[in-house]
Amino acid sequence: MDSPAKGISFWLETTMQYRLEIKEEARQQLRALPKEQRRNVGRRLDALQIDLSGDVKKLSAKTHEYRLRVGTLRVLFTLEKDLISVYAVKDRKKAYG
Repeated sequence: MDSPAKGISFWLETTMQYRLEIKEEARQQLRALPKEQRRNVGRRLDALQIDLSGDVKKLSAKTHEYRLRVGTLRVLFTLEKDLISVYAVKDRKKAYG
């Protein structure tokens, strides 16, 4: 009979890990946010790096653009292989215009 630890080990081996890059414009937008919102975005980005967890939606069928919803904020990013590249962090009303 398999031990529970063996099952957990298997789960960890099948989890996809993504690298994270934050473009300079997105860094500036993050710096302009209140401290608590920055922390919340940071926690969600950490979780995003593990199997793209979080409220993620593909923005267009033809591009590699996605968004992560963090409250009223939208974290906009591209996904190429194992690299998440964040290019904007905006209020939802200004994110798609």
